[in-house]
Amino acid sequence: MTVKIAIIGGTGVYDPNILENIHEEQLETEYGRTLVKIGEYKGKKVAFMARHGADHSVPPHLVNYRANIAGLKQLGVKNIFATAAVGSLNQSMKAEDFVFVDQFLDFTKVRKHTFFEGGENGVVHLDVTDPYCPELRRLLMEVSGNLGLTAHNGGTYVCTEGPRFETPAEIRMFARLGGDLVGMTSVPEVVLAREVQMCYATICMVTNYAAGIAEYKLSHQEVVEVMSKNVANLRRLIMETIESLEEGRTCSCQISHVDPV
Repeated sequence: MTVKIAIIGGTGVYDPNILENIHEEQLETEYGRTLVKIGEYKGKKVAFMARHGADHSVPPHLVNYRANIAGLKQLGVKNIFATAAVGSLNQSMKAEDFVFVDQFLDFTKVRKHTFFEGGENGVVHLDVTDPYCPELRRLLMEVSGNLGLTAHNGGTYVCTEGPRFETPAEIRMFARLGGDLVGMTSVPEVVLAREVQMCYATICMVTNYAAGIAEYKLSHQEVVEVMSKNVANLRRLIMETIESLEEGRTCSCQISHVDPV
């Protein structure tokens, strides 16, 4: 079975029932085991993966990103739509806005960031000039406009280790470095997807302003509540984008951007 489209659901996006004829598969990879649910939407096969588990039991720094991406690669996935709940450092990106980020700043510390660690796989240097697929972002922007959603095409995602939230001092630093949004999951997921020639787009939903910008202390419950309030719009955006996506499309993301040593 070949599945060319995948959804990676982040916080607040655990329900695969936007699909029909769903079945679950357990995928064995050299990096570990991962679960995926496969269904159909408008005649297209779609894989759904809950990044944190169906019960949100896996914290961001312990997600097995390599097993997840390797498992999707086994299925034949070429296009990934990943969702992310984020805090905003940018006053123009407000709660419930969607942002299709185009750059990242990596402040993670303990994660495995690559499939290439020497040995049989060799050592490579990946070009990440455009880490998030420009074509998927363009399509998401077009669909969001048709749906009347407030969306921003482009933005810099600051990825922190978590699971704690950031300090106001860290947020001030990130803003000075050009960060627009802060979250805990985009890296290394986007990097791994690019290493195996997948088109990858992150659909960020702003849930709050970050620490020191918000006038109150942050809580995970607030994030979940905002996601729940706007999840119907998120589903419509994803599914109508999938409906518009040409499965046989080619893209520069699907060409190797690794420079072997």
